[in-house]
Amino acid sequence: MTETMDRGEKLQQFDRDVENIIELLDEKAYFKARDAILKYNEVDIGEILEEVLEELGVEKTIIIFRMLPKDVSVEVFSYLPADDQVAIVQGITDREISYIIKELDFDDKIDVLEELPANIVDKILEKTPKEERKLINTFLNYPDTCAGSLMTPDYISLQENMTVAEAMAHIKNEGMDSETVYTCYVKKGGRKLDGIVSLRSLVIADDDSKIADLMNTDYVYVNVYDDQEEVAETFKKYGFLAVPVVDKEHRLVGIITVDDILDVIEEETTEDIERMAGVMDDTDSEYLDKGVFRHVRNRLPWLLFMTVSLMITGSIISSFESVLSQVIVLVSYMPLLMGTGGNTGTQAATLVIRGLALDDIDLKDGFKVFWKELRISIIIGVILSAVNLLKVIFVDGESLLIGLTVAVSMIVIIMFAKLVGGLLPMAAKKIGIDPALMATPMISSLTDMVSAVTFLLIASAFLGIAL
Repeated sequence: MTETMDRGEKLQQFDRDVENIIELLDEKAYFKARDAILKYNEVDIGEILEEVLEELGVEKTIIIFRMLPKDVSVEVFSYLPADDQVAIVQGITDREISYIIKELDFDDKIDVLEELPANIVDKILEKTPKEERKLINTFLNYPDTCAGSLMTPDYISLQENMTVAEAMAHIKNEGMDSETVYTCYVKKGGRKLDGIVSLRSLVIADDDSKIADLMNTDYVYVNVYDDQEEVAETFKKYGFLAVPVVDKEHRLVGIITVDDILDVIEEETTEDIERMAGVMDDTDSEYLDKGVFRHVRNRLPWLLFMTVSLMITGSIISSFESVLSQVIVLVSYMPLLMGTGGNTGTQAATLVIRGLALDDIDLKDGFKVFWKELRISIIIGVILSAVNLLKVIFVDGESLLIGLTVAVSMIVIIMFAKLVGGLLPMAAKKIGIDPALMATPMISSLTDMVSAVTFLLIASAFLGIAL
């Protein structure tokens, strides 16, 4: 592949190569397939193996996986999805498993062990040195969503009485086994974190300078039990490549690097999107990997809620039967008003939820949100109601009174929907509920009911119809 290829051409070439590799494996031309695979880096090879596993199954995937150079196979393994890792592990020997686990970076090792069946994990731990086994067990016992489950113990630690020359020698000796060398962590009295020092500071300092004089004692850290979402916010706020993790006694127990937190950000974003769409939390596997009944379980609760709310809305409309029977044309405008209310409410809710997630909006900003959404709703309401007033009179040929009924109802419904959409997520956060739950399903259901009542009450008042 030439360097002059644009991204689209490279993707097309990659797809053609994957198809060719699958054909070669299907024809049992394994060495040609391996040579074609090794033209790519480890990340791309992982993607190729995913395709091979899906198209040809586990057996041929394991054959080609075993033909890769050992150092490449370990890197590739770390980039595979958890389900694919389990599939490969279950098809190779205990010796091969032990080698892969031994060579993986510590944080990748923990991720893999968390996904493997208990009997395989027990076999691996039996062959692991005592000290490392103790450390692995400690990491495996941290809750899945806390900082402890994301961290790695592979970092550069220095002592404050070291000179720069001694520190650089230590970094050269330990650097290859560390997750990062760009930030070093200074300990005091054993394991207590006392400060941090950057590699840049060390490189430009005199060799005989002391670490104590160079280190920064005003540093950002997270606790081992901090929620992963809070950790992600710390990374986004400060733009760090790594953050130290301490226990309750401020002892350094590990670091979290930005590559691990990117997975968390993706997971949290996926969770928010699913909640806003009325899907229960389920971010541990991909769409096609989930069974039908699992999808049903994830989607059904909110759909049941919406069904019940629509039943209530239907009952409300039925109670206004006398109004509708006298002016039957009102029925044709109800979907318009209910849909507009749901859409405008969802707009406000989406923006406020996003603002809360990014810390652009705080709970103390409730009145600011109220005032802003009120003004927005009035302007949008007036414009949309004016358009609908003209449509009702000049296109539909209805009376001015019918037009005003629709127009005024629309203004009131939009105002209600915007205010509820803006304030309901903040109320949810105030009482400890994820604001994302207050998005589309909740807002739509609530505005549907209110829209129906508002429209029919205004119609009975404007048209002089007794309820």
